[in-house]
Amino acid sequence: MLWRPAASVERLAMESVRWAFSYASWVPCREDWLLAMRLVQPEEKERIGQFVFTRDAKAAMAGRLLIRKLIAEKLNIPWNEIQLERTSKGKPVLANNISSRHSLFNFNASHQGNYAVLAAEPDRQVGIDVMKTSLPGSGSIPEFFRLMNRQFTEEEWRTITSMRNEWLQLDMFHRHWALKESFIKAIGVGIGFDLQRIEFNVSPAQLEVGKTYNETIMLLDGEVEKDWTFEETRLDHCHHVAVALGKPEGFEEKHTEVSCRDVTQTAFTMLAFDDLVASAVPLTPEDPACWDNFCSRQNSPARQSSNSR
Repeated sequence: MLWRPAASVERLAMESVRWAFSYASWVPCREDWLLAMRLVQPEEKERIGQFVFTRDAKAAMAGRLLIRKLIAEKLNIPWNEIQLERTSKGKPVLANNISSRHSLFNFNASHQGNYAVLAAEPDRQVGIDVMKTSLPGSGSIPEFFRLMNRQFTEEEWRTITSMRNEWLQLDMFHRHWALKESFIKAIGVGIGFDLQRIEFNVSPAQLEVGKTYNETIMLLDGEVEKDWTFEETRLDHCHHVAVALGKPEGFEEKHTEVSCRDVTQTAFTMLAFDDLVASAVPLTPEDPACWDNFCSRQNSPARQSSNSR
């Protein structure tokens, strides 16, 4: 198994990072939620407070805390001095000035299903997506596939529908979706990208929970894309995580006889709430109304469609 305990998080600053947090199983007490709301920027606090369902508020909060923890601990920027902004495509970016040795540091976060996840690299483009295999919000699985037909190539659909039952087909569908989203997020182009330009040849067909694989290959416009590596992990029996990794800066000069896929895989560390806030410094005073607002919300709708963006 490739899991590592949260106690091993304290390591050298500039290295690959893979973190996961189960916000679905997080039941914050008053003290924890009020603390969390003090640890994000005012505009994010307002945004989180506007969610209709507490599940979505927890997911957004977890994603923000993962990013701030990363920057505080890996770039050594004090938590209360971190300034995050969003690109025109909605991607969180660090606005602080950082030293040239950190200029290639990239990170990306995602939340869907039960988890928030984060991946970071010191010298590579990186994108991450997590998808929970779940039944469509309405209609049958074949009907759902017909509606999503244009999102995958004919070869990808052959792979998806070759699975022996509808649930496994749906599982393979979400695995492919996570892979595509991870690449789109890594290159930062948003939802306008034609997903049929990219095709994944997934391998192995079955993924064991807790192990990380990097055997899947991507074709871009029909050509094998050798500069990209895709890590795949099952966090549990129904959550796929895909991490897209671009070619390392200076890779050709330093590793001329080594494939990008030979780069060491990084395991996911499962974090608890105490881990998320271990290095935190509040940005704002305590606001008791945040707890009242949180408690007044329903956890989730009766039937919720998946949305990873």
